[in-house]
Amino acid sequence: MDELTEFIQSNPDPRELKRALAVQMVLQEYTYFAIRDVLQVSVGFISKWKQAYEIQGVAGLALEHQGSVGYLDNEQRQAVIDWLKAKNYWNLNELQQHLEAVYDVVFASKQSYYELFSAAGISWKKTQKRNPKADPQAVERKKQEITDWLEQHRHQISSGELVVFFQDECHLLWGDLCGYVWGKTSERIEVPMSNERQKQTYYGAFNILSHKFFVQAFEQGNSEFTIAFLQALLAECPESRIALIWDGASYHRSQAVKDYLASVNQGLQESEWRITCIRFAPNDPRQNPVEDIWLQAKRFIREFYHLCQSFSTVKWLFEFVTHRQTFNFPKASMYGLFS
Repeated sequence: MDELTEFIQSNPDPRELKRALAVQMVLQEYTYFAIRDVLQVSVGFISKWKQAYEIQGVAGLALEHQGSVGYLDNEQRQAVIDWLKAKNYWNLNELQQHLEAVYDVVFASKQSYYELFSAAGISWKKTQKRNPKADPQAVERKKQEITDWLEQHRHQISSGELVVFFQDECHLLWGDLCGYVWGKTSERIEVPMSNERQKQTYYGAFNILSHKFFVQAFEQGNSEFTIAFLQALLAECPESRIALIWDGASYHRSQAVKDYLASVNQGLQESEWRITCIRFAPNDPRQNPVEDIWLQAKRFIREFYHLCQSFSTVKWLFEFVTHRQTFNFPKASMYGLFS
């Protein structure tokens, strides 16, 4: 132990120091998991250098050769790329540990690690949420059902007798303004924000024929405001019947909304209903083209974050790029072309 302590105090190469510290902590009876978290190394790294120390002493912790080790030869580089491709999850620290433990290589610049990720077809991206309850087969069946229903009503849609909307709500937070933007490397990009949880709810409806988007702001998503939005859509289409294709949110299915629809459609045959509602399959928002509009609008306000000195400005910009705007994007025609 004294020899190991002297070695640590001799200011060795950083790679040798990390090996020696790992061994010292093992000898001091720290758990491998505690050592891993403190030194940011793998359990395999700890085991490897503990074994080397037991066999060769301090000499087993020394670098095997002097000079630059900041490179991989072609064969090693390909082996690392294959190793990355075989994994399902990645992080920079693990790659650094792997190169040091297996090849005794530590790059001077993180860019060299990024290039290995790129060569393996791995890029930096934001994780996307997915509901594990989603049933792909049910989604596909519902998509076909909606597609068939729209096709059966194509003539009425084209004539304007029936106006069909994809509908959804968006709960815009002031904090949504923060995201990835271009900026000077040496400077933080800061956005003045007194309450990132401040929120505005929007109801939106996308006309599948005109591709125009109708938006209204409400305090929250509930039965009362859902009915108010339905009334607004009827006012927008006084001479037409309307059909809404939307998700199964609880306030879409509430008794109050059911009673309102019953009153609007009272005495009419189903083919003559003023409002027809069709639900997407549950637990998969990707079915709804309106989701893409909300995402596009949020990207826009992030790009122009420098204009948003208040949440009022954020809301104004969001409404400016959505309300009564025309949208053409691939997902808009996923249930058929009508425009």
